Amino acid sequence: MPIKIPDDLPARATLANEGVMVMREADAVRQDIRPLRIGLLNLMPNKMGTETQMARLLGATPLQVELTLVKMTNHVARNTPSEHMISFYRDWEDIRQERFDGFIVTGAPVETMAFEQVTYWDELRRIFDWTQTHVHLTLTVCWGAQAAVHHFHGMPKYLLEHKAFGVFRHRNLAPASPYLRGFSDDFSIPVSRWTEMRRADIPAASGMSVLMESDETGLCLLDDPAHRALHMFNHVEYDSNSLAEEYFRDRTAGTPIALPRNYFPHDDPSRPPENRWRSHAHLLFGNWINQIYQTTPFDLREIGGR
Repeated sequence: MPIKIPDDLPARATLANEGVMVMREADAVRQDIRPLRIGLLNLMPNKMGTETQMARLLGATPLQVELTLVKMTNHVARNTPSEHMISFYRDWEDIRQERFDGFIVTGAPVETMAFEQVTYWDELRRIFDWTQTHVHLTLTVCWGAQAAVHHFHGMPKYLLEHKAFGVFRHRNLAPASPYLRGFSDDFSIPVSRWTEMRRADIPAASGMSVLMESDETGLCLLDDPAHRALHMFNHVEYDSNSLAEEYFRDRTAGTPIALPRNYFPHDDPSRPPENRWRSHAHLLFGNWINQIYQTTPFDLREIGGR
């Protein structure tokens, strides 16, 4: 089944060219089924790119998905045209009375700041609490995941001496988890962050379990059943060129940046990178969507109940 997104969202043309089934809003209305309502709180600076990445993975699942783009109420995006934000995004304050089968919170370029110093931290904390009453399952990504486990469990983050940057091997620690159904024992995932959360800080009584981990970059995916959430500290959603764009952007700006590890063939940045994580990205999102479908109430009004 296709994903339902606004007819004139720029991501539509990209997804259609890739063969992702995209449904027009008029056609979705005629289908006698309830689509899964997924909200995307997009905190990334490249909002259009993130929209495409997330919609690509959500749209590849066999269920009809209705995607709602959400932004912080009072935060003004500096890297995205205001016309785009006005046309396609809704303030969280305007949707807080609505219910969602799934909700995604992305990363943000604020990871070296203390959580409490982020200008929208208070509103984000309210959003995390809101997911407990108005969302069935939540997926947090990179800084969004760090913020969530700090809010819910008090876990600290640590500044790294060197940026964790590249494509790193990870281990499947929970093959029986419904979220890792079909995963191989060993797989690669892109990593791009200056901070980390540590296994030793996971509270014993939290009920969280580690699903994915890397010997080089540490925690990757936590299952948090008490809050009906998955916390992904890395970027399984990234495009093939996402790390290259970060590398060349920083190098052009004169910002010290190391070559992303295990990414360019033979460490030659003139050669196009090979995507070794695409299948696992689709598998993780497909498993997450399937878990939502299997467990969410049919009546939206019942979402959020324990």
